[in-house]
Amino acid sequence: MLVQNHPIILASKSPRRQELLKLMDLDFEVLLKDIDESYPEGLKPHQVAQYISEQKAKAFLPDELKAVVITADTIVSFQNEILGKPTDAAHAVEMISKLSGNMHEVFTGVSLAYKGELNTFYDVTEVYFRPLNITQINYYVNHYNPFDKAGSYGVQDWIGMIGVEKIVGSYTNVMGLPTEKLYRELSKL
Repeated sequence: MLVQNHPIILASKSPRRQELLKLMDLDFEVLLKDIDESYPEGLKPHQVAQYISEQKAKAFLPDELKAVVITADTIVSFQNEILGKPTDAAHAVEMISKLSGNMHEVFTGVSLAYKGELNTFYDVTEVYFRPLNITQINYYVNHYNPFDKAGSYGVQDWIGMIGVEKIVGSYTNVMGLPTEKLYRELSKL
């Protein structure tokens, strides 16, 4: 069990990240700040995830909070193309169709802001989808909410249950927070 010596702020509206912190037995509050999530051209997927996570954390640094602020950003990458959140149902179908029958990578950048210092790290997980037909893809898009998820899917949703053949790496990373690495970094504080 982690001895929680510091208050924790999770700067994320993601219900999945909130659920994962609760499963880690951490007490935290959610505090949000709006930031620009654009990033410079030419960054690799892991750099994009870290860059955006750092931008989210830097918004808290001047506040001198007496808490550890956790920020994160998750990127889905297919053949070096970053698949963000879909703009509409057709876009979600297009993205899931690309992932169908293929391997893609999920990168999550995590930043910890504490006492004016910033610690950023990332994790990567390979996700292998079995081939999905258009009926299955449409069912998922129409019955679940892919619009707030990078790559248009949640591994914990129906599509993850029926479509993911194999994961190499952290399952929780695919959900949006690499809990094992986060635990290790929090333990260092």
